[in-house]
Formats: sequence, C-alpha cells, structure tokens
Amino acid sequence: MVSRSSILPPLPIPNSYLNPSNPYRLKNCSYSNYPISNLPTKVQEQQQSPIVSENSQSLLQLEISSKFKPKTPTIRSRLSQLCQEGQPEVARRLFDTIPRPTTVLWNTIIIGLICNGMPDEALRFYVRMRNCLITQSDSYTYSSVLKACSETRQLKTGKVVHCHILRSHANPSRIVSNSLLNMYSNCLSQSFEIQEDGNGSGVFKFPQSDVVQKLFDGMRKKNAVAWNTIIAWYVKTGRFAEALKQFRRMIHMGIKPTVVSFINVFPAVASIRDQKNSSVLYGLLLKMGSEYVSDLFAASSAIFMYSELGDMDSARQIFDLSTERNIEVWNTIISGYVQNDRPGESLNIFIKVLELDQIIPDNVTFLTALTAVSQLQQLDFGQQLHAYVIKNLMASYVVISNALIAMYSRCDLIDAAFKVFNKMPERDLVSWNTMVSAFVQNGLDDEGLMLVYEMQKQGFMIDSITATALLSAASNLRNQKIGKVTHAYLFRHWIQFEGMDSYLIDMYTKTGLIDAAKNIFEKNCIHDRDQVTWNAMISGYSQNGQTEQAFIVFRQMLQQQELPNAVTLASVLPACSPVGGIGVGKQLHAFAFHHSLDQNVFVGTALIDMYSKCGAITCAERVFTRLPEINSVTYTTMISGYGQHGLGERAVSLFQSMPLSGMKPDAITFVAVLSACSYSGLVDEGLQIFESMENEYMIARKPEHYCCIVDMLGRAGRVMEAYELVNELGDEGNVVGLWGSLLGSCRIHKKFELGRLVSERLLEMEKGNGMAGYHVLLSNIYAEERKWDNVERVRKEMREKGLRKELGCSWIEICGVVNCFTSRDQKHPQCDAIYAKLEELAMEMKVAGYRPCPSCEYEE
Repeated sequence: MVSRSSILPPLPIPNSYLNPSNPYRLKNCSYSNYPISNLPTKVQEQQQSPIVSENSQSLLQLEISSKFKPKTPTIRSRLSQLCQEGQPEVARRLFDTIPRPTTVLWNTIIIGLICNGMPDEALRFYVRMRNCLITQSDSYTYSSVLKACSETRQLKTGKVVHCHILRSHANPSRIVSNSLLNMYSNCLSQSFEIQEDGNGSGVFKFPQSDVVQKLFDGMRKKNAVAWNTIIAWYVKTGRFAEALKQFRRMIHMGIKPTVVSFINVFPAVASIRDQKNSSVLYGLLLKMGSEYVSDLFAASSAIFMYSELGDMDSARQIFDLSTERNIEVWNTIISGYVQNDRPGESLNIFIKVLELDQIIPDNVTFLTALTAVSQLQQLDFGQQLHAYVIKNLMASYVVISNALIAMYSRCDLIDAAFKVFNKMPERDLVSWNTMVSAFVQNGLDDEGLMLVYEMQKQGFMIDSITATALLSAASNLRNQKIGKVTHAYLFRHWIQFEGMDSYLIDMYTKTGLIDAAKNIFEKNCIHDRDQVTWNAMISGYSQNGQTEQAFIVFRQMLQQQELPNAVTLASVLPACSPVGGIGVGKQLHAFAFHHSLDQNVFVGTALIDMYSKCGAITCAERVFTRLPEINSVTYTTMISGYGQHGLGERAVSLFQSMPLSGMKPDAITFVAVLSACSYSGLVDEGLQIFESMENEYMIARKPEHYCCIVDMLGRAGRVMEAYELVNELGDEGNVVGLWGSLLGSCRIHKKFELGRLVSERLLEMEKGNGMAGYHVLLSNIYAEERKWDNVERVRKEMREKGLRKELGCSWIEICGVVNCFTSRDQKHPQCDAIYAKLEELAMEMKVAGYRPCPSCEYEE
C-alpha cells in the first residue's frame, strides 16, 4: 500500500471528468495490489491441484508401505525421477519417509527443488540438513545451496553458508569457490546505492563491492567459469571498462575464453562505445572456430553490440552469416533497427519472421514491431498487429498492451489507446505512465491528471515518468498549483531524473512564476546546465516579455562555451520582435548561417516571424523561399506576416497554395488568413475562406475565428451585419473578444446607439479585470457624441474599480540602440527634447487645419 504522505494532495476535479458520459472514465472495476504474503507458493498450488502420474503414486505408496529398505542409489534415482517429472512435492513426501538420509539424498532433494523453481524450499531443507548432526555437507551441497541464495538474492543467508564452508573446508574446491563468487556477484549487484559526492551530484556507490574482487583474487586456481563470473559482475554493476580489463587479463593469463566470455564482454564494449575493440573482439571470436561463431547466444550478443554502436551494417552481416537463428537472434536484429531509427527495415525483417513456420514470434518480437509502427505512425499496420495478437491470445500480456497504447497514441487515436488501457485485466506502472503521457501529449491534460489519482489509489507510486507528465500538464494548463504540488512531491521523496530542472523551469515560466524558474536555473543546476536547460530559461524569459533577460542568458550561454542549437535560436529570436531589434535579429541570422542552422525549419520559422514583426517583410519572404523544408507552422507564420503588412492578396494566395504543397491548414492558419483579409478589406475572400473551414477542411470554428469575421465586417462598415452574426451565435457568442471587436467598429463608423447596447452587454460579462480597454472605448464613443457627463461617469467608474488602460509602448532601433517609448514617460534620457518636438509638431498640425479627436479634447 502507498502511505498517505506518498500521495499527491487533492486537486480540483474538472467538471468534464465528473460527467458520467466522459469517454475517458475508467470502467467500474476494483483494482488493488495483491500483497506478496497472500500469494500462494508453488507448494500450495500443487497441494491445491496435484498432478501426479499413476506410476509415481504407486511407486511412492510401495516405498512407504514396503517393509524392506531399498539402497540409497535406488531412492536417489526415484527422487531424481520425481523432480524431473515436475513433482517436487511428491519427492519431498518420499524423502520425509527416509529415516536417516545420506548426504547424497540431501543433495538430490535440494538440487531437485532448485530445478523446480523452489529455491526457498531448498534452503529450508539445507537448514534441516544442518540440524541433523549426523550428515555432513559436501561440495555439491554448498554449491547447490549457494545457487539457491543467488537466485533468491539472499545475501545474508549466503554469508552464513560461506561461514559453514570456512569452518568445514580449509581450502574450498573449485566448484564451491565458483559458486561463492557467483552468489556474491548476483546478490551484491542488486544492492547499490546512490550517495552524494562533494559537489552534491549523485554517484553510484556499491557497498562491499570489493568482496567479489577479493574473493576472486584469493582463488588459487581460476578457470574460465570464475573469469566469466567476475566479468559478468562488472557488467551488472555498470563498470564496463573494468569488465573489458578483466577479459584482457584472462587472455593474458592463458585462459581460453568460452562462449559465455564473449556473451558477457560484448555488452560491455557496446556500453563504453568502443568501436575499435568491438571489431577486435569479434575477430577473436571468429578465430575461436565454428563452434563459437555458430552459437546463437554469441551471435545475438554480437548483433546487440554492433546495434548499440550504431553499426547496423556489421550487425546485419553477422545476422546473415548465421546458419541457424532462434527467436532471440531475430528479436535482436529487429530491435537494433528500431533503436537506430530504421523502423522500415525492422518491419521488413518482422514480416519474414511471420513467414517462417519453425520460428514462433514472442512478446519481444511484437513489442519491437509495435515500436517500429509507432515511429512510422503506420496505423493500418498497427491495427493488423493488434488483430494478430488478439487472435494468438497475446493481447492480455501487459507489455503488449502497453505497446499498443503507445502505438495508438503516436497515431493520434487516443480513444483506441484508452480502450486498450481500460480492457487490461492487469496493469503495471508502465501501463499507467503510458496512458497518462498519451493524454497529456494529446491535449487531454485534465484526463491525465485524474488518471494519476486513480493510479495512486490502486497502490502505484509516482516515478520520474509520471512526474514528467504532471509537469507538462501543469505547463499546458498554466496551473501553478499542480506544478507546485508536483515539485514538492519530487523534493519530499528525493526523486531526481535527467532533465528534471528543465521541466521545472518550463513549468514555472509557463505558469508565470519566472522568479521560481530563475531560482532553479541559478542555484539548482548552476554546475549541470546543458542545452535544454539554457533553452528553457531563454524561452521562459521570451514568453514572459522579459526580452532583455532572454538576451542576457543567451550571452551567458555563449560565454560558458555552450554552443546554441536550433532550439536556442528558435527561443531567442522571438525576443527581437517586441523591441524591434532587427539589428540583433540579423546578427542571430548570421550566427545561424555560420553554424548551418538557418536551414532548420524551426529556426527558419522564427526568422520569418522576427523579420515580419520588425517590418522587414522582404527579408521574411527571402527566408521562406529558401527553406528546404516547410511545415504548416511556417506557412501560417508567413501568412500572418503578410497580414500584418496589409498584403492580404499575398496572404490569400499563399493560403490557397498550401494544399498544392501537401500541407493542410489548421485552426491557427485560418486565424492568420482571416486576420489578413480583415486588415486588407478582403471581405468576400474572407467569408469564402470562413465557409470552407467546416465544409472543405472539416475544422470546427472557434470564437477566435468569429472574432476575425466580426472585425472584418466592422472594418468594412458592415456593422449591423456583424452585430447580427454575434447575436445568431447565442451562448456561443458570449465571448468578450467578439463584443469588443464590435464595439470598436461602432466607434469608428459612429454607430453610437448600437455602441451603447454593445457596451452594456460587455459590462454584463465583466469579470473584474481586463476590461479597461472597453471602458475607454465606451468613453471615446460618448466623447464622439460630446456627452461629457457620460464620459466623466465612465472614467469615474474606472477609477473606482481600479481599472487602468495598459500604457502604449513602442520601440525603435537607431544605430544598434533600441529606444523604448511609453505614454507619459519621463525617464527617457532625451525626454525634454522629445516633448518639445511633440509640441512643435502639434502646432504645425493645427496650422495645417487638423483638429484633435473629441477624446483628446476631453483630456486637454
């Protein structure tokens, strides 16, 4: 069970999840962890449903009822027979009838129990044997018992047996020494800890790790088995260079390596990325003869080694030279292609496996194939695989279901993914994490959060994968509470994982807590910053409007000799736009060109956006036409740039060319092109595109699309038509932006009566903030009518409610220096000269016959 302190505190449950018709609610089934102590042992299972052959039963009854006492060899053969037939319980009952078992008989029953997967029962028999003072243990006894300790990872019991050996044998036999070595290596490899070093970073610490090496060094004669054990020990504990060193020592000592030696050392070479020694070792294997080369496990290990090193040509060559192949060899080559981002070749080999009658695909085969399908997003192939596993009764396996969930999620079929998840009779932590991540990645953050709580209720602990999904959901929802609670949980449970600081920085910046993100960046990861961390901080400052800070962090990154990548440039370029820093933008463009990053689609899109917003639409066009790869976001950015510059015809033309280039516009693309039509007065074209959204592209219209149409009609003077459209929407039209656009049109076209109606509707929807601009618009309408009392009333309401219109701000770059101007600013170093020039221009305007608008007269 999970302690209450291990569970995240309750968060507000979204109304959508409480709806019984929500398709993503778990079905009403009770899932709970089954305590290990309640699980039946194999002995209990066999007692509940004994499967005993007639011959063995008769043999047992004859032995128990017979008056004569058979000799030890006869009983030993009978015990061995029963154990080989998979009837250890019957063998145990027969053994219990023996009044004084010999050492040979004790060894037989202990070995038999181990071979039947009952090492704990074998250890209990060893205790009984020790309590029987007449019988002495021998080398076979100790070897067998140590094997049981190794399988059950019972280090304490193994140490007791080691003491027994030391008391009874001054010089243990080679078989006992090898068994001791194997026991310690298996038990100690599971007991590593993570401790803090002087810098506060986690390092692996292996308690008593020198025991295995000392035991090995103390052996007078070491055979290949001992060397294989010490090599395997270093591989298990992640010290791959030491494993390779021990292999070399083995060769130097004149010990001929066995097939197992190569099976152990190949993964070590792969892990340290030693391309040179990989060829040397495989060449040595070839020299050892056909017996080594033809071994299937050696072939599989060699294929794995080359796959890990990214040398799939060598891996495929070994695979093709294998005269015999079992399913492990096939799985290794299939997995290698998937791991090296060659899923198409992986599926080709998988199809060959299905065509072979003598090879039966297993869970690993289908798991790897489903991973390849996910990479390719080949839904049809994935559905065929799903049908195949159902037909072959493999869909109930947890690993297969997990892979199916991931596959459907990658193919954007979240409903199918949840259907697989909801039908699973059993789920592990990977199942929950896969489904939670699928929800978050597909924009269903609320459903993902609720699934986390269901997961905890059923006894599963949150791990790094769950935490990653929670932080992503908090970022997407801009929910500070979820983010803070998740961070506190990670801190309280000492959970750390690679990239955690980057996720936390991203979450805090997107939820508006930029100081918390800065604190993590400057204190937590000051010695461990990578590109992802730098990018997260730069992007966070840009998104929160702190452009100067974004540039400062970017400069620090360069000073720290950390080379920016495409994501860095795509994050820092948007910081140029708000301040009109086209000079800095051009420098970044030159940097991208120098480092061959300007052809990256994300950098190119950011450059187009920067140039468009800085007024250099020609430069934006040049970047767009030179990009080798263009996606829908790039098209949308260019269309938006045309709209901002009043080039509506070009925007519409580019939009219409998207289908010809194989690009499908999305909802954001329609916002961009409709805005362009609005700015350029292309009403008919805009209405036609608006109609095509649902009819041709099957994209649902959202309030932002209606806002564009209302603004477009209003700018064209068709204010009543815009008002009727908003009214026709009913409740769907109760959006502040819609009525706000309409109010602006009423003021421009002097529809004062309608403007008052619209303003009343806006004030009804007022939520206490963000309405200052609309109050100002209403005030300006009254000013246009010269109703000064009403103007004063509206302004008084604004003062009482604490509403202030956000000050206008503009930037201009002169000689590489960005100058910022805000309304009523008194801080500019040339403030007096600027205001003097404004007064001079105002006088010239009056002389030319221009008059200020009524609202300006009121201000005066």
